[in-house]
Amino acid sequence: MSSPSSPASAKVYLVIPAGGRGERMGGGTPKQFRDFQGKPLLKVTIEAFLQAGMPGLSGIAMAVPPTRVQEAKSWDFHLPSWVVEGGPSRQASVLAALEALPDDPDSIVMIHDAVRPFPPAGPILEAIAALESWDGALLGEVSTDTLKRVDGEGQVLDTIPRETIFRAQTPQISRLGTWRRAFEWARKTGFSATDDVALLEAMGGRVKMVASPASNLKITTPEDWARATDCGR
Repeated sequence: MSSPSSPASAKVYLVIPAGGRGERMGGGTPKQFRDFQGKPLLKVTIEAFLQAGMPGLSGIAMAVPPTRVQEAKSWDFHLPSWVVEGGPSRQASVLAALEALPDDPDSIVMIHDAVRPFPPAGPILEAIAALESWDGALLGEVSTDTLKRVDGEGQVLDTIPRETIFRAQTPQISRLGTWRRAFEWARKTGFSATDDVALLEAMGGRVKMVASPASNLKITTPEDWARATDCGR
């Protein structure tokens, strides 16, 4: 599935699906547009990718609620930016953002949650480099819990070695051409998943897991918001 060209010479784009309503956070404003450190959380997340040590970006594509398009378009990141309306699902929003990018199949695209404002540079660079020989890569936190597999009655069947279990994070990374084929295939077949690389997996792609710290947290609940506020101080 992967292009043979070197990741080091490819353009890199950031895609942020931010079209959700953030209902688990409560309140009327979607959490990705709530004030965080004096700015909308989505903007803080994007600016984190513009810091020193991060891969140089060639552009940013965002999928946002229709009522937020003009607001997102007003942000100036000194990079080419595309703002599109989000779809009825995360997958639809990602596909809309992917379609907005320049048609360069070999370019690298990082798909990242709008509400993960602390992306780690080292693991991201490692994940991009993995595209030399893998179809995709993602960041993930190794599990520190003992995990049990149970049946429908709650009876423990066995213990799963925790070193083989990771909590998936973002960004999740692949080539633009690979992403577009995967999301079009999912749209046509009705396949859906809770993360992006699951589409590559379903199509038989090889996906590399890159260890990432717990600080790359996703803000989903009020408790997460409190933790993220502490991390950002």
